[in-house]
Amino acid sequence: MGGFWGRSVRVVAGAAVLALALAVCQRSAAEKPKAAAAPAPAPHAPAAPAVAAPVVRQEPDTGAVWRKWGLKPLLPAPAPPADKPLKLPGKGPAKVFDSVPTKDRVVFVTIDDGQEKDPKFVEMMNDLKVPVTMFLTKDDVQDDYGYFKPLQALGNRVQDHTVTHPVLPTLGLEGQKREICGDRDALTEQYGTAPTLLRPPFGRWNSLTQEAARECGISGIVMWRASMQIHDFQYDDPDKELHPGDILLAHFRGPEQLKGETMTEMFAHLLEQIEKRGFAVGRLEDYISVR
Repeated sequence: MGGFWGRSVRVVAGAAVLALALAVCQRSAAEKPKAAAAPAPAPHAPAAPAVAAPVVRQEPDTGAVWRKWGLKPLLPAPAPPADKPLKLPGKGPAKVFDSVPTKDRVVFVTIDDGQEKDPKFVEMMNDLKVPVTMFLTKDDVQDDYGYFKPLQALGNRVQDHTVTHPVLPTLGLEGQKREICGDRDALTEQYGTAPTLLRPPFGRWNSLTQEAARECGISGIVMWRASMQIHDFQYDDPDKELHPGDILLAHFRGPEQLKGETMTEMFAHLLEQIEKRGFAVGRLEDYISVR
C-alpha cells in the first residue's frame, strides 16, 4: 500500500514537473524578440540624362564647288565699304559712269537683256554665289519673269534696260520716258523693288536720256569698261587688262548667239578671265549711294 502511494506521488510529481517545463518553454518562445525586418532597398537614383554628341559642322568644300564647274575659286570679295565711293546726285541729270573709284582689286559683273533662260546658269549661280546686277528688258523677260526670281533671291538687284531695247537718242524726251518708266513699272511690279540704275541699250545715250532717267526715278546710267564675248572680253583698255572698279558687261544669251556655247559656258569663261587676273567680284550696289 505504501509502495502504491509512493509511486503515485512520484508520478504526479513528475507530471507536474513536465507541465511546468512545457509552460516555461512556451513562455520563452512567446517572449523571444522578433528578428528585425530587413531594411527596404534604397530607391534608385534617377539616371543622368544622356548627353548628345556635339554636332560637328561641315564647312562646304569651296574648291569642290568650283571644280564642279571646271573653275578655280575667285578671290573673296572685300567687305562692302561703309563710305560708298560712288555717290550719285539725288536730283538733276542722272550721272553716267563706267567704273567705281576704289583701290580694291574688285570688278563688277552686269548682265543685260534676258532673252536666254538657261536653268544650268541658275544652278551655277546658286553654287558659286557670284554677285551680278541684272539689267532686264521687259520684252525679253515677260514670257518668264519667274526665271530671274531665284537669281534675285541670291541678292542680285534687277535694274532698268528699257521696254523694247531701242536706240534711245533716236527718241525724244517723252519717247525715252515711255521706254525707261515702262520698264521700271513692269520690273517693280514683278520683283518688288524699283530700279535705280539704267543700262542704255547699245550704250547709246544723250542729255535727254539723263533727263528722262531722272524723271523715272533713275539716279545713275551704267556703262562698262569691258564686254564679254564668248571666251574673252572686248576691252576698252588697249593692253587688254582689267582695273580695280571696272564694270563688266555680259548678256543673257544662248547657243544661237554664242556660236553653239551655252550661257553657263560663256559665264564660266568670264570667271576664268577674272580669276587669272587676280580680281574678286563685288556687288555694284554695295559701292553706290545717292546723295
